[in-house]
Amino acid sequence: MAKKRRKKLKKIKKRLPRLNLWLWVSSILIIAIGATFWSQTLIYNHQQTPNQDAVRQQKIAWINQLAPYARQMQEKYGVIASISIAQAILESDWHTSTLSTQYNNLYGIKADASQKSVVLPTQEFENGQWITIQGRFAAYDTWQDSMKAHAELLYHGTSWNSAQYQHVLAARDYKSAATALTKDGYATDPTYAEKLIAIIQEWHLSRFDVPQN
Repeated sequence: MAKKRRKKLKKIKKRLPRLNLWLWVSSILIIAIGATFWSQTLIYNHQQTPNQDAVRQQKIAWINQLAPYARQMQEKYGVIASISIAQAILESDWHTSTLSTQYNNLYGIKADASQKSVVLPTQEFENGQWITIQGRFAAYDTWQDSMKAHAELLYHGTSWNSAQYQHVLAARDYKSAATALTKDGYATDPTYAEKLIAIIQEWHLSRFDVPQN
């Protein structure tokens, strides 16, 4: 038995250099593959991050541009500032829609008969599905005109119902106001309130709200 063990030990000793070499080569390969993957990841992140940061900074800059005037509209008409900003973001898709960039209409407000207007396709939710229709929208000279028109619409109501948005004006916080916009018929999207609340929370828009007594 002792002889057999000695023979096995001799065989193992002979194989050890080969095993060590194999382990060394394998380790080098694993390290090389890992380093390549890591460097590619760094390159990808380097390529993506500046662009993402730039887009985010543009969004923040636009929010900061709207905020002071949104606060003025809250003080004058009672429309919560974060709601005004969030609706502008949602309705204009971050100021990228044609209606917003070319006609300064941030809120998708429809035009009265005597108003300067433009006809554009729009999505409406009817009978449980989205449909595309041609809508006549108001065209404004400035974005401030659009924000003021939005506040006045909520404050004065529509031509057929002056109290249409009474629940929005009576809301004491942005969540209640967002829910009231759907209740009072501002938008046909059944998830409109949830979308507004998500935007307000993600971008911390409630910090712009004027405290209410």
